[in-house]
Amino acid sequence: MNFLTQLFSRKAPKPGPVYTVPDGYLVYAVGDIHGRFDLLEKLVGMIEADAAERKANDPIEQCSLIFLGDYVDRGFQSKQVLDYLQAFNPDWAEVTCLIGNHEAMMLEFIDDPVGSEGWLHFGGVATLASYGAKVEEAESGQTDLLATASAFADKFPRAHRDFIRSMPASHQLGDYFFVHAGIRPGVSLHAQDPFDLMSIRQEFTESRRDFGVRVVHGHTGVQNPLSLPGRIAVDTIAYATGRLTAVALHAETVEFITT
Repeated sequence: MNFLTQLFSRKAPKPGPVYTVPDGYLVYAVGDIHGRFDLLEKLVGMIEADAAERKANDPIEQCSLIFLGDYVDRGFQSKQVLDYLQAFNPDWAEVTCLIGNHEAMMLEFIDDPVGSEGWLHFGGVATLASYGAKVEEAESGQTDLLATASAFADKFPRAHRDFIRSMPASHQLGDYFFVHAGIRPGVSLHAQDPFDLMSIRQEFTESRRDFGVRVVHGHTGVQNPLSLPGRIAVDTIAYATGRLTAVALHAETVEFITT
């Protein structure tokens, strides 16, 4: 068999799986906000304009807007972000707010400051400041964790705590599975550990398994949003880069909107 015969006799590569949202749905998923209320307001405005334009040209029956968690820490507007999201009820979209590991760490610090001191070193100090609280010091000069947690709890609204506790860890629409961090490969979706859904990294991002769905996630920062066969990553490190990103999903299409 000569070279040309070999070249043209090769089998075409198998097409990858096709992922779709339900018919008539337009879905947006927003990456990690981390206390950047300014970027959140800007991106929501961009999404609303994009949705209006799409609805004028496509048969869209339902618009869903999903926030993927990590609303607090690192940026200095965490309280404003939670105030906004708790009250956000637009007439143009159904809103779902998923819980991220930073929300979970924040509540753990209030309940167990000694065992959860790490939260302060992962952006929690900025969150304290947004609520008008600060790190309290003992006479020794060391951080007084109990006093810090108590002062923060006094300023942290019960409504915010209830809002976070009501947040689901995942959401599925069609062939897409929305979650903060990712999923544990080899474990069925209904059996996933909530800790993994909020915190997993390399075991998920470096896996080449077929998850049976396309996972849309934040948590693991990327310079630019990624659209890969098994996952879509939209955490563009907004608190540091000024770029908050959403993915727009309609039928089989995937597009990104970034501040």
